Amino acid sequence: MRRAAELLRRHRAVWRLVAGSAAAGLAVATGAIALAGPWDAGQRTAERDAAADAERYGSDAERVGVTVPAADPVLAPLDAAARESSPAALERELVPLLENPALGDHVTAAVVDVTTGASLYAKGARSGRAPASTVKLITAVTALHALGPDHRLTTTAVLDAEEDRVILVGGGDVTLTDDDLRALAERTAEALADRGAGTVRVGYDVSRYAREEDHPIGVNTNIAPITPLQINEGRLDDSTKGPAPRSTDPAADAAEAFARHLADAGVDVKGGAAARRTAPEGAERLARHRSAPLSSLVERMLTNSDNDLAEAIARATAVATGNDADFDGVRRAVTGQLEELGLPLGGVRVADASGLDRHGRITARLLTQALATAADPARPELRAIFTGLPIAGFSGTLAGRFDESDGAGAGLVRAKTGTLTGVNTLAGTAMTPDGRVLAFAFMANETTNAGEAEAALDAAATALATCVCH
Repeated sequence: MRRAAELLRRHRAVWRLVAGSAAAGLAVATGAIALAGPWDAGQRTAERDAAADAERYGSDAERVGVTVPAADPVLAPLDAAARESSPAALERELVPLLENPALGDHVTAAVVDVTTGASLYAKGARSGRAPASTVKLITAVTALHALGPDHRLTTTAVLDAEEDRVILVGGGDVTLTDDDLRALAERTAEALADRGAGTVRVGYDVSRYAREEDHPIGVNTNIAPITPLQINEGRLDDSTKGPAPRSTDPAADAAEAFARHLADAGVDVKGGAAARRTAPEGAERLARHRSAPLSSLVERMLTNSDNDLAEAIARATAVATGNDADFDGVRRAVTGQLEELGLPLGGVRVADASGLDRHGRITARLLTQALATAADPARPELRAIFTGLPIAGFSGTLAGRFDESDGAGAGLVRAKTGTLTGVNTLAGTAMTPDGRVLAFAFMANETTNAGEAEAALDAAATALATCVCH
């Protein structure tokens, strides 16, 4: 790990070659706390690839690749007896950094040892603050708890025989691509041919959600209208992450694309625009497309800070827990799952799943306790939270950060960022020189310079990774 971090500092141009070692080491570290079962030693990646291949050909298998042998671990597990950090020493290190004027006067913070669960530092940790995108950690924990890591979001084509209509039923998969839709249309065409079906109409069903709705901040480059049927998050360009122009009616766009692909596959498609319909109960399924497992979706959401995916995952949680798939249902579902996990809800107000709504309130205490819970060896279903965290100085929303202090925290910190105007937050894990893994949350509201605030937060996280705090 130290060698990887040093290489990151000295050879910035070749980070992609060395940070993988740092990432693998951190993944091992965050669990020896061990990443057990199918998450062990690279096997999950092989399973994911096999699952993608199977899904491409319409396999119904829920689990694939279980016989793929695991790769040897990159690093040995950490010694659980590694020396613990001293709260007093840690406080001496953190206090001046968190008093940086760039963070303003409303900083809250918490640090816990994920192995012992002991609180090492707290400053206003029970006070709610606007979390920005660090709330995605809560979205991830509650979804994985409610649904399990193998859950998939399913887009289905069904036949309404009375109307000779193929209905595309949205299942909340915002990662659906045009290629996925084409493959679904081709399988649908095969099923229609097998049944001797002639001319068909096309419709689309968005009834999985109680209503289609815009996020309170409106439709903009950060998020599309929230609907259970859309291609690539309603993006109107070829991007797969970050801001992009968005469709104002992504469900209708997806249905029109599906109709075109059906026609290209040889189906006689009648009529004009696809009609919005609710699939009749018991409609015959013709074909389906299933997303990557939830564990992979969580990783993508956290690494890229994907707002559309966060809202979709939270609505899957709402449906699974008997709530409506809208903002009120998300609030009830997330709160209920946090209660089940025994996590602290004082000072917490769930406003959305993405963190775009600045009316939400999360505490530093909740964030660190959620991370510590995910590190519990008895909860392997939550492990994707750690494998999805951006790596300081290398991946996701931390790729361009941690350049201060010669990049000392690069490769040693994994964290979820949060940024709104006047809000800068950071929550994740850091490995100490003694080999302990610490979960931390730093939350600053009413900041005035985002760049300076981010650098100050990075410095605080770096301190955790470099301090011999005895």
